[in-house]
Amino acid sequence: MPELLAWLALLGVYDTPIDCAQCAEWNRPQAPFHVHGNTWYVGTGGLGAVLIDSGDGLLLLDGGLPQSAAVIAANIEAAGFDVADIEFIGLSHAHYDHAGGLAALQRLSGATVYAGEDAAEVLRRGELLPTDPQYGPGRTGQAFPAVAGAVGVTDGWTLSLGDVTIRAMATPGHTLGGTSWTWKSCEEGHCLDIVYLDSLTAVARPDYRFADGLGEALGETIARVADLDCDIMLSTHDASFELHNKLAAGRDAFIDARACQTIAAKTRTYLDKRLQTEQR
Repeated sequence: MPELLAWLALLGVYDTPIDCAQCAEWNRPQAPFHVHGNTWYVGTGGLGAVLIDSGDGLLLLDGGLPQSAAVIAANIEAAGFDVADIEFIGLSHAHYDHAGGLAALQRLSGATVYAGEDAAEVLRRGELLPTDPQYGPGRTGQAFPAVAGAVGVTDGWTLSLGDVTIRAMATPGHTLGGTSWTWKSCEEGHCLDIVYLDSLTAVARPDYRFADGLGEALGETIARVADLDCDIMLSTHDASFELHNKLAAGRDAFIDARACQTIAAKTRTYLDKRLQTEQR
């Protein structure tokens, strides 16, 4: 697969893969599966990507690494859909492991890419800004394929396509411009609130201080997430929503009305420990 992707990158189909210590694990294959109603999981084994069938076009959330674009596109086709039918691509946050595949997926589909306003600026530049907690010359993932025409959205922005209305929820903290996405999904009259949750972890370069930066914003985000209507929670990394444990348990395991409250409590604890460490 790496050799094939490198060859396709030369042809301009996909982009040059990023090499990092975790990239192979993040990009491991994962068969697509039906989550509920109009919603499918089409991501890799380690990085989230979600497809929503509106009945009048497709919506895709996140694009993984540059080398994930081929995996996601193949999963969409394997699930019975056509990549060319994607009308909307939404981003969680502008880090290379979620935004890296967007440019290729945009080229394949012709879709418009939407992200939080700060994240949209990063997408158009194709590189992190110094305000990012993970910014640092020489660190992995400082640049990724730029996304032309990325559109910035604000908290509460909505888009309706077919029978789906998707809403952007600003969730800054892990980085600026972080956005979670919410929509309803119905199956045989059983309608559920689904949340594609942005990363909430206080992860940064060693010298970054959340106390002086995004710590307050992340705390406010975590509090908002705990109050969400959240019957099914999907997220940016497999561990964040126990992807593989739930798959092993069966599709009903994804239905958990306390999922957002649970992850909010975990990430609040993690943030508090980070802030205490910074004080020391």
